[in-house]
Amino acid sequence: RTVRFCEQLSTVIPNSHVYYRRGLALKRIIPQCIARDFTDLIVINEDRKIPNGLVLSHLPDGPTAHFRMSSVRLRKEIKRKGKEPTEHIPEVILNNFTTRLGHSVGRMLACLFPHDPQFIGRQVATFHNQRDYIFFRFHRYIFKSEKKVGIQELGPRFTLKLRSLQKGTFDSKFGEYEWIHKRQEMDTSRRKFHL
Repeated sequence: RTVRFCEQLSTVIPNSHVYYRRGLALKRIIPQCIARDFTDLIVINEDRKIPNGLVLSHLPDGPTAHFRMSSVRLRKEIKRKGKEPTEHIPEVILNNFTTRLGHSVGRMLACLFPHDPQFIGRQVATFHNQRDYIFFRFHRYIFKSEKKVGIQELGPRFTLKLRSLQKGTFDSKFGEYEWIHKRQEMDTSRRKFHL
C-alpha cells in the first residue's frame, strides 16, 4: 500500500523519482541526493504496511519537517474520481498558512512544485490548513459553461500534522529544532493554533 501511495504521489509532484530506501540511514542518503542535484527529499514511513509519517527535507541546507500522516486514500478508494493525471505541472493552492511557522511550512510544500503551472492541464494541488491539520487534495477542474466549473478529484488524498521543524538537513543527534509539537504544553487550549 505504501509503495502504491509513493508511486501515485510521484505522479502528482513533477520531476520526482521513487527509490527504495533498503534500510539506509538518512545521513547517508542526503549527501547522495545533494550530489545528484535533488532539491527535496521526501521519506514516507510506514507501520504495518500503512503509511503514517512523512519527512520532508529541503536540500542542500534545510529546513527539515517531520509530519504525522493519517487518513491516506489511494486513487482506487476515492469515489467518483477522474481519469489518471496528465504530465502537466499543477497549480498549487495554499490555504490558511498565516503564522511565521505556517509561512515556512507552506513555502516548503510549495517548493515541491515548479513555479510555472501549466494551466492547460487544469490540475490543482491544494494544501489546506485547518486547526493545524494540513489536508492535501488533488483535483482537475472542467469548465462546463462560462459561469459553471466542475471539479473532479484525482487522488491520492492524505492529512498531515506537523510534529517538528528542524534547521538544516536531517540530523537526529545535533540538529537544532526550530519548533517541536509538545502535546502536554501546546494542546491545552482548543482555540490556539500554531500554523
